Amino acid sequence: MLIPAYRPIVRCSKPLLKQVGTWPAGAISALQDCFEQTTWITFKAAATDGGTVNLEEYTASVTGYISKCIDDVTVSKTITTRPNQKPWMTPEVRMLLRTRDSAFRTAQNNVAAEKSIPPQNDQVLCLTAADVRRTLRGVNPRKAAGPDNIPGRVLRECADQLADVLTDIFNISLSCAVVPTCFKTTTIVSMSKKPTVSYLNDYHPIALTSIIMKCFERLVMRHIKT
Repeated sequence: MLIPAYRPIVRCSKPLLKQVGTWPAGAISALQDCFEQTTWITFKAAATDGGTVNLEEYTASVTGYISKCIDDVTVSKTITTRPNQKPWMTPEVRMLLRTRDSAFRTAQNNVAAEKSIPPQNDQVLCLTAADVRRTLRGVNPRKAAGPDNIPGRVLRECADQLADVLTDIFNISLSCAVVPTCFKTTTIVSMSKKPTVSYLNDYHPIALTSIIMKCFERLVMRHIKT
């Protein structure tokens, strides 16, 4: 009896068109100039009510602005993606993912964070702009961006322009013992374990988190290790 040759499901996928952002010449310089001329204090002032800073609003507005500036200097390009369409990514799964994302965006967390009272002599960690700038300059530019769509290349090349505002956000987060929601969101993508994919188990999940949050974690970890 002849056994038909096995054909991996993944190779049956049709090529798809995808929009990606490309960096034309001078894009980074334009981005640096944009951030240099930005009055970052206005974002904090807009999120302040009665002397209290709304960390969620402050962080979301800053990261959203950075993402918009990136879109302004990059050029959208259509590319063809070939057989890496996951066999389990059916239209039904896509619809469920869109429903989940929509529900997450509209959900409101009104539960106030509770924390224990620190000892009287305990001092809250306070980061310096120099430490944040040094950490941003050490970011791997090839790292994939998280849900905030801010790639490592931007954080590395614009470290001087972004250090002060990110230091302010980090220190408010530390003093309030609250991590902004946009720093905690994650995009899950699947990566193949082998050059040739034959089974679903040949994939493993990769979590793409905010690179800004990774820098924040690195700064806190450095303090804890010390």
